[in-house]
Amino acid sequence: MPPIRTDRLRFREMTPDDVDDLHAMFADDGARRFYPRMRDIAEVRGWIDWNLENYRRHGFGLWAVNRVDTGAFVGDCGLTYQSVDGADLLEIGYHVTAAERGNGFAVEAATAVLAHGFAVTDVGRICSIVAPDNAASIRVAARLHASRRRCTYAGGVDRLLFYTDRPAQPRHCRFLLSTG
Repeated sequence: MPPIRTDRLRFREMTPDDVDDLHAMFADDGARRFYPRMRDIAEVRGWIDWNLENYRRHGFGLWAVNRVDTGAFVGDCGLTYQSVDGADLLEIGYHVTAAERGNGFAVEAATAVLAHGFAVTDVGRICSIVAPDNAASIRVAARLHASRRRCTYAGGVDRLLFYTDRPAQPRHCRFLLSTG
């Protein structure tokens, strides 16, 4: 179970029972533009299976996200390893249902996942990979991350890479306190 929760959102591991909610989320024209294969229910089942394997292998993946107040399915958000410029980077992915867009849930979820990622891994950088024409996702990633550049994503696809480097650890105090 993911140890993440915000005031408005509850994260949980996906299950096969999420197939209809995920399929509906990806059925929207905006989502289909960037995830065209997800119109096939078998692809959605594969998405769930991929995340179940990520939980087993890494202890994280994309988690289902529900509203705390109503329990309604909001989307998914979490961490996965992705191939960028020939290296595996830890990415924050996020998808929000059409009905819940515009409520700040993507930024809220991704911010919690970013903090969680640095807390449970030793990676030096966490990123978000965004299609250059995905304006909504660019707005979320720009609020989440301080830096960005172009990159080559799996299979040679041109993308924007938004990223945050691990915060510097506090320096040790220069002075020792005497206890007497």
